[in-house]
Amino acid sequence: MNSTIDQLPVYDAAETAAALDYPALVAAIATAALDVETGAITSPERQVLPLGPGGVMLSMPATAADIGIHKLVNVQPANARRGLPTIHGTVTVFDATTGRPLGVLDGPTVTGRRTAAVSLLALQRLLPAPPKAVLLFGTGTQAVHHVQALHAIYPDTTLWVKSRSLEAAQAFCDQQRALHKDMRPCGDGLPQDFDAVITLTTSTEPVYDEAARPGRLVVGVGAFKPEMAEIGQPTLDGSDLYADDPAGARHEAGDLLRAGVDWSRVASLAHAVREPADFNRPIVFKSVGCAAWDLAAARVAIFNLGLTPQS
Repeated sequence: MNSTIDQLPVYDAAETAAALDYPALVAAIATAALDVETGAITSPERQVLPLGPGGVMLSMPATAADIGIHKLVNVQPANARRGLPTIHGTVTVFDATTGRPLGVLDGPTVTGRRTAAVSLLALQRLLPAPPKAVLLFGTGTQAVHHVQALHAIYPDTTLWVKSRSLEAAQAFCDQQRALHKDMRPCGDGLPQDFDAVITLTTSTEPVYDEAARPGRLVVGVGAFKPEMAEIGQPTLDGSDLYADDPAGARHEAGDLLRAGVDWSRVASLAHAVREPADFNRPIVFKSVGCAAWDLAAARVAIFNLGLTPQS
């Protein structure tokens, strides 16, 4: 029996989350964004394979001088009626010098936390000051991760929550208030004032369709397929546009595809890290995710878990 595999540590969701503190994760993603731009991280487009009835397997590798990672995530929409999570998966981390596996992290936890950390990095780089109020659209798993991330970085921020119903928004706020005290459900209209809006839904029609407004950052997270859209054309047409992964956004960012954006207008996350934004302009940031952010998360996790590679 292979002793390397026998001794390979495997971390569950709670252990993975504990190893991915948000301040370190946000900083690691900023570094990774610059590494992707210079070629220090290789992160190809994800491979999508059919898996079972209506499901898919997503294969997402990335490599750098210190480590390599391979994330395998299975998405089975029918699991909801089975009483099972929709997403299962793992992130395997390897030492780049020897190729030796270092450990296996919980895939959905890595995905959820690094996605929220990308949004937090966008808030840091694309707002002129820390947000006093943030509006969240959605009450699913990603909304939970974003509440956790926002609390870790901006514990005094007011978090407004909008869902399909006021009752759903109220229930979500009640659940999350044990962590973040200032949670407020939003009814039919929008709050009077907020600095940023983060959309976290699987909607096929825009949930935020307001005129572009300087000083308000719009972060789109949930629409990850061409047929989905969370942000309306009036918002997009009047805003400076950023995407965490512009190449991936051309295939996956349904909001931008539906609006027929000029892709030469879409700046990268690395650009946001390197160059100050024009805060006199409205800004939209689109997040689609890539394996480079999983590699950034793995760097944080292996440091906190004491799994330092040889390189």
